[in-house]
Amino acid sequence: EKMAAAFQKAGIRTVRDLLYHFPRSYETFERPMTLSEARYRDYASISGVLTSQPVTRYAKRIKITEALAKDAAGAAFKAVWFNMPYLSKSLSAGTAYVFRGKFAGEGQSRRMIQPRLIRREEYEALEKTLRPVYTLPKGITEHTVQKALTQVFLSGAFPAETLSEALLRDYDLCPLSEALRLIHFPEDRGQFLKARKRLVFEEFYRFLLNIRAMKADLQKTPNSFVISRKKETDDLLSKLPYRLTGAQVKTLNEIRDNLSGDTVTNRLIQGDVGSGKTILCFLAMYEAALNGYESVLMAPTEVLAKQHYKTFRKLSETYGLGLRVSLLTGSMTAAEKRAVYEKISTHTTDILVGTHAVIQERSVYEDLALVITDEQHRFGVRQRELLKGKGQDPHMIVLSATPIPRTLGMILYGDMDISVIDELPKDRLPIKTALVDIEYRAKAYKFMAKQIGEGRQCYVICPLVEESEGANGENVKDYAKKLETALPKDVRIAVLHGRMKSEEKEAVMEDFAANRTQVLVSTTVIEVGIDVSNATVMLIENAERFGLAQLHQLRGRVGRGEHQSYCILVDTTCSEESKERLGILKSSSDGFKIASEDLRLRGPGDFFGVRQSGDVSFQLADIYQDAKILSQAEEAVKKTEAVTFTAETPVL
Repeated sequence: EKMAAAFQKAGIRTVRDLLYHFPRSYETFERPMTLSEARYRDYASISGVLTSQPVTRYAKRIKITEALAKDAAGAAFKAVWFNMPYLSKSLSAGTAYVFRGKFAGEGQSRRMIQPRLIRREEYEALEKTLRPVYTLPKGITEHTVQKALTQVFLSGAFPAETLSEALLRDYDLCPLSEALRLIHFPEDRGQFLKARKRLVFEEFYRFLLNIRAMKADLQKTPNSFVISRKKETDDLLSKLPYRLTGAQVKTLNEIRDNLSGDTVTNRLIQGDVGSGKTILCFLAMYEAALNGYESVLMAPTEVLAKQHYKTFRKLSETYGLGLRVSLLTGSMTAAEKRAVYEKISTHTTDILVGTHAVIQERSVYEDLALVITDEQHRFGVRQRELLKGKGQDPHMIVLSATPIPRTLGMILYGDMDISVIDELPKDRLPIKTALVDIEYRAKAYKFMAKQIGEGRQCYVICPLVEESEGANGENVKDYAKKLETALPKDVRIAVLHGRMKSEEKEAVMEDFAANRTQVLVSTTVIEVGIDVSNATVMLIENAERFGLAQLHQLRGRVGRGEHQSYCILVDTTCSEESKERLGILKSSSDGFKIASEDLRLRGPGDFFGVRQSGDVSFQLADIYQDAKILSQAEEAVKKTEAVTFTAETPVL
């Protein structure tokens, strides 16, 4: 029962769940190096010899075991282990090992913490292998998962093949059973890439088939809510304290033409963070209200929903628009929700702002004409059917801050018209971007402390949630502790990551938005969902592990206010390839140019880093790394005349 509960925590309830619980990354065993080669790294494999017998001492109930060692070039370093006193007897001075671990300390006092010691001949064998690393809750080890998978593979309990023999042959894809085995147990890089290609192809293929079905459905849908242009909208435009950019004006005209046209609108608006998508949404919703209709804006988090709600109410009050704006979120009381449902069903609200609660079963609209969602809530077939079942067929607008090159956008959003806002407002200060190595960290912390002293706030992004065997890189839990000692005592630091419960995440973001905490140490979950104009520093650790488009989105979280903002990219490899790639962010603030460069530079060599997140959520696929496979899947969909599988694979 205990093990079943632990597996359920990881989302594994069936054999199929286990098979599709893919590794997060793979531990690779690079060529061992010397201390001088590892100077700019936090984690490395050092070829060396133990020069002293390990000695254990006790400090505050912790057993600390230490030994001296020398690398292949004769440079000395100290190896330190916690609560492993048995090493004093099991290790011998004079023995050669590959020391694999994390560094602490600076310069001459550099120490390797909790290193794994691997005999050289064993390490040479490991250099050719890949070791899967899974995202797992406490109570399950990677060994447990691999043992369970072995049982499945021995029993032959695989899902049925989902692609035709012709597709497997034409696109050189391995069968599903082989792909599932090799993604979990690759003997080498070639086997991993073979498995991954098959699974990525299927993800894209399945997605594009759904897109095709949605497009066919929409082309036949007449416009039930004709939202005609109103003079009041133009009057409001002339009263705004700023002029819309040319790209904003063009996009607004495209939206207004759609809303008053013959068929239902399905439009994607792409634009960098801060490019002015929100005001366009408000203008479209205002025009819908002038035509006597309701509209909904769905945000990814309660914090952002509340921010939009306040913004819309303020705009209505400032310009005397008389709009009835309501808020609906999951954390509201049952009585508060009932009151909002009543307003929706009786059309005593014009604009509803909220989280996914806005389309739940109990929401019955009188005249819902327009639904605007962010990229995390792209409407699928099911949501459309849900609204259709209520007699609604509203216009749909999706907002995206993910810069996607036009060629990929045409494939991914084949069911949508696309507007691109490729100009930033003229009053925006460009974000100053620095590319540094690990030796700059102390200066970065001083700079952050100075900014906080001036009343500003800072983000720190780490690739991992917590320390994980086999996964190298900074993690939010340990980094927050590190900052507690590096920053002044009165600085309040919070942690945010995807494993936290929704209510916890909302509370952390609420505190940061209200400046009750000054530093937010987070994983990339911060990409969407929070808008803090007071935040001026974005420090990104292990920047080399992220895609350029993702780094650009993270950078866009600062520079939202009147103060000069900064982005500090910490490269922990200092390789020439990494410098070239990350240097693009220093030289450009154009998201679309950066995305195109990302597409050009990323290849199979990047598969072992942090998976690029995009605005279409795939389990394995990455629109930049896998652009070629995406094109093949599109070609296959065009050839497919009859779909032979359903959207849901049978559960084992």
